[in-house]
Amino acid sequence: MKEQNLEQKYNKWIVVLSVAIPLVVALLFGVNLRKLGYDVEPLSFLPPIYATINGITALVLIVAVVAIKNGKRKLHENLMKTAIGCSVAFLAMYVSYHMTSDSTKFGGEGMISYVYYFILITHIILSIVIIPLVLITYVRGLAQVFDKHKKIAKITFPIWLYVAVTGVVVYLMISPYYV
Repeated sequence: MKEQNLEQKYNKWIVVLSVAIPLVVALLFGVNLRKLGYDVEPLSFLPPIYATINGITALVLIVAVVAIKNGKRKLHENLMKTAIGCSVAFLAMYVSYHMTSDSTKFGGEGMISYVYYFILITHIILSIVIIPLVLITYVRGLAQVFDKHKKIAKITFPIWLYVAVTGVVVYLMISPYYV
């Protein structure tokens, strides 16, 4: 019963964060401090850093799955906290970059542009979808409702891994076009 109360306690926060995070990111994405007259330097050094963080997130997720399959629950828990921390750091850097820099247009043509935009669009959509999935999965683990945790983790893991990996792929594909 205690576990169910913990889950219910966090459900409101899961809903709030699942709506608020994409909305705030979308709003801030449209704010360019330099165009608003603020004297800020473009944070043009951030894309390779946040792409690397996406890569690290992917590796941490894989190691976390291996850890839990080998019965190392505490290691799994710590790795998952690390993956969440990496995702939060990515998001902060991503928004900071876009608030201080002009968006970079993809310069590829032909079939490669279709591939790029397919990867980008699925990455963006799934990066929104993954927020409540990660939060629900995390709370169920925290509440020690491991049967429910495992069930949703089987959905959360591949989507989160896809988002992390495609974040790196999108960066690699667009990086030649950075000014």
